[in-house]
Amino acid sequence: MQNSLDSGGLAEVDASPSRVALHRAVKQRLLSQTKPPGSLGMLESIAERIALLQNTLAPSAERTRICVFSGSHGIAEAGVSAYPSEVTIQMVATFLAGGAAVCVLARAAGASLHVVNTGVDGVTDPSWLQNPAFFGRSQRAGTRSFLREKAMSSNECKGAMEAGAEQVALARQDKIDVLAIGEMGIGNTTSAAALCAALLQLPPELVTGHGTGVDSAGLARKQQVIAQALAKHTPSQNEAQDPQHWLEAVGGFEIAAMTGAILAASEAALPIVVDGFIATAAALVASRLSPKALDVCFFAHQSDERGHRLVLERMRVTPILSLGMRLGEASGAALALPILRASTRLFCEMATFESAGVSVPANA
Repeated sequence: MQNSLDSGGLAEVDASPSRVALHRAVKQRLLSQTKPPGSLGMLESIAERIALLQNTLAPSAERTRICVFSGSHGIAEAGVSAYPSEVTIQMVATFLAGGAAVCVLARAAGASLHVVNTGVDGVTDPSWLQNPAFFGRSQRAGTRSFLREKAMSSNECKGAMEAGAEQVALARQDKIDVLAIGEMGIGNTTSAAALCAALLQLPPELVTGHGTGVDSAGLARKQQVIAQALAKHTPSQNEAQDPQHWLEAVGGFEIAAMTGAILAASEAALPIVVDGFIATAAALVASRLSPKALDVCFFAHQSDERGHRLVLERMRVTPILSLGMRLGEASGAALALPILRASTRLFCEMATFESAGVSVPANA
């Protein structure tokens, strides 16, 4: 498996003399530090990638932000979740009150938190509009049930993707070094599994897990729902792999927003930390829309959701952590942020053999 944290692809994208020189300087910096070559493992490749993305020998992951994109799903009415649909808007309130897991983890990571409503079904508390961390970008009150029709229109999908791109623009404006993305939306593991099954041409049972904790009967129901949806929305043969078609047909507003964020981050060369299974589905869509999109993606963790490991393998990317988590809401991405910060600090602050007066290896 190709490690997503390898930087070779970045050098290949831009082979200008200045980029080649920077790449060599980054490699030399890592080789000259007081450690056996490669002994810091993934920390070295993380730092290398960030240095190349930021086009500097002084990479930074000090200023970080987490964006949680929220949206309701019409497919939830098919009984694919252990929780009722109204939990989505209730969790938005919990995010803004600072009590959710991601809020705690964001504080621990020293990251700011933005909550984006891309299309939550329910009455929005007027006080949310006064909260600078809240962004009301609702396309409609939840997607449609994709058992009956496409989840969203082309214009709705475009609007959700623009909501994600907006967060990248704000991050650049606020001089954020690293942006992390995650989601909240009851029913979204069903959408994510449907997207992965469609784009990777995999049987639904291989990528469909228990999500919020459905029992065996619930899992079978999810798999059947996805199989029916794929059969309903499969276009003509030459369009079967069209990522935009599948995003509109079975996706979610929050998944579309994360897709838009990844694509915008790719254009801005902004490092972006991708959370769990649902965010990975967005990265899969983004990579099909623009192959270079994965250059900016750091995959936070391998979740405990069935299919996540397989999808990561098919995308040829390696996650940073594996903690048996399956919460979503950018909780895994929040945990990965301090690792990115540590990697860049090691790159910038660690002594070299020369500066420390340490003898170099005999075969150097």
